[in-house]
Amino acid sequence: MDYKIELFEVENKLKKEQNNLSLLKERLDKSNQITNDIDSILNTFEERLSRLEDTILPVYTETEILQKSQRNIDATIQLLDNVISFYDVSTNVEGIIEKGPGEGASELEPYLQSLNQLAAAQKYFEEHIPQSVERENVTTLFEKGSDKINSEFKSILDKYNTPMLPVVLLDLINMDDNNKTQKFPPPQFPEEAKAKLIRMSNWLLDQHKYNHLTVYGMVRGYVLQRSLTMLKNHQKSVSGGSTHGVSSSPMMRSKFQNRHEPSRKPSTRRLQQVFQGKANKMLLKASQTFEHSTGFNFSGRRSSSHLDTSYNGEEVDNEQEMENYLLCVIALHKLMQVEKDLMKQIIPTTHQPSVFELIVKDAMDTIVQDGESFVQRAKKCIGKHEFGTVLVIFPLLKQLRSLKPDFEKTVNDCDLNFKPKFNSILSMLHSTGSKSLDDFIESLKSDSVTQLPSDGTVHELTSNVITFLEQLLDYIDTIGVVLANEPGYAQQLVKMNVTDENKALLGLYIKKVLVQLNHTLISKSEQYSDAALKSIFRLNNNNYILKSLQQRKELLDLYKMAEAKCVEYYYNSIQDQKKAYLQSWNKLLHYIWDDNAPVNLLHGERLRDRDRGIIKEKFAGFNREIEEISRVQRGYSIPDVQLRESIKRDNKELIIPKYNAFFNMYANVQFTKNIDKYIKHKPDEVSNIIDRFFDVAA
Repeated sequence: MDYKIELFEVENKLKKEQNNLSLLKERLDKSNQITNDIDSILNTFEERLSRLEDTILPVYTETEILQKSQRNIDATIQLLDNVISFYDVSTNVEGIIEKGPGEGASELEPYLQSLNQLAAAQKYFEEHIPQSVERENVTTLFEKGSDKINSEFKSILDKYNTPMLPVVLLDLINMDDNNKTQKFPPPQFPEEAKAKLIRMSNWLLDQHKYNHLTVYGMVRGYVLQRSLTMLKNHQKSVSGGSTHGVSSSPMMRSKFQNRHEPSRKPSTRRLQQVFQGKANKMLLKASQTFEHSTGFNFSGRRSSSHLDTSYNGEEVDNEQEMENYLLCVIALHKLMQVEKDLMKQIIPTTHQPSVFELIVKDAMDTIVQDGESFVQRAKKCIGKHEFGTVLVIFPLLKQLRSLKPDFEKTVNDCDLNFKPKFNSILSMLHSTGSKSLDDFIESLKSDSVTQLPSDGTVHELTSNVITFLEQLLDYIDTIGVVLANEPGYAQQLVKMNVTDENKALLGLYIKKVLVQLNHTLISKSEQYSDAALKSIFRLNNNNYILKSLQQRKELLDLYKMAEAKCVEYYYNSIQDQKKAYLQSWNKLLHYIWDDNAPVNLLHGERLRDRDRGIIKEKFAGFNREIEEISRVQRGYSIPDVQLRESIKRDNKELIIPKYNAFFNMYANVQFTKNIDKYIKHKPDEVSNIIDRFFDVAA
């Protein structure tokens, strides 16, 4: 039973699958039919498209040819129109060119457009018809128009070429010290004129025309040079137009005038503000200091010493010239900055270096020539041993060295021959300063003045040397640079353990000067026939040098860097000269010495005639010597009060005790009937006589 059921189910499934297979075949046949129909349709469509392409393609090709021909015709017509315009451009723009660019900026653009048309026509004819008359006409008119652009460019420059007034320039110089945030003065060109200059410059450069650059450089160079010339003339008028006397120098007037006295002119006050940091101490300061402390007056003892470092008329001129020269150098730098700032607004960057060189060349050459002339005059003064001039050389060198970085920064992007020129001045000042320092020492060796102070006081040479050295303190760094290149100083510097080489170098120079001064003074002192006066002369000078150094601590500190025991040397020298001076009393002491006292007197016996003669000779010799020494030494001079009193005290300590003992021994002895003839001075009277030594009134 089960078997039949299963067979029945299998048969049903078979029928079902057979039905499905029949349905699948039917659908497959239908699909094939559709495929065949579609293929037939596509073939038909393809055939139709092929026939259409064969029909339309020639039309498209012919159309494209026609369009290309049309374009060629249009281009040809346009070119013909353009060529025709080249033939007509001269006629069209001639009126505009003849009229010129005009004064207003609005008239410039049409003018430049006309020139551009001429330039285009010129290029066409040069390429295609170089021998044509039209080319000559266009070229002539274009050059004429270009020349008018150049002329207008120069005309604008000339119109605004007013130099900077001295007062304005001085304000500009002083501006850096008072307000570094301020800007330079406004440009000298109005905005409209400046815009026109810029446009014309750019157009000319586009046309490869560069004459206007030279014109700009020359015109602005003239303005700069004229500004400096006006400043120079202004300074001459400020100084009264005189080259003699203290009043000619604003800096020197400031030393002597009342502090509440107003300056004569505002510009002079500004000038003094510019240079108030510049060292310019005079001999007056030193003389007042020493006169107060030592009683020695410089001004009353002037001779023809070759080492006179005081300021005479010529040296005052040098200082005034130095101030004016430095002012011009600073003014040149400020004007260069102003011109550079203005040039950057008008001249393209690539052409600025060459134009800037044209602007500053003449002014810089003038500054260089003035500097060289100043140095040459300084050399002549130094050759004549007028060493006050060195006090002008070193501040000038100091100021120029400080200005050099600013100048180089201003011209760092320009092809200027500035560095060699500026360095040549510095080199000349450097060598002149070095020579002046060396010649000063050499002049100490060969000082030709043989006249010595008759009273043995401080030699003018000594006071001048100290004053000279004091002036150098304001230029330690500058002198250090000068001496550093000298082999002798460099070798000594290596052996010194110092942190400030410049101070050490000046210390070495101070030592060298004072050592040579000492040798010279010793040599000169040999001219004295009186040994006591020789000792007084050396004593005065050594004491003066020591006190001068002690009163000028900075000078002494520099000297100690080179010679640590310098103070000890002068102390010892003073003591040695004191001892040498005391030898002048030996002859007097011979008469009151007790070694040859009469024997009878020592034993209380009656004096013999011979003994009485000996005592008479002692008193007579003492009287004669004390009076002679008093007469002579009252004429000696010891300006320093302390030294004078110490010498008197030493004299008393040497003489009074011995004379007191001598007087007590013989005063009451009956060695003569005329006692007043021999006993003329009591011990207290001798002390009073010694007190009158070195009498200034005498």
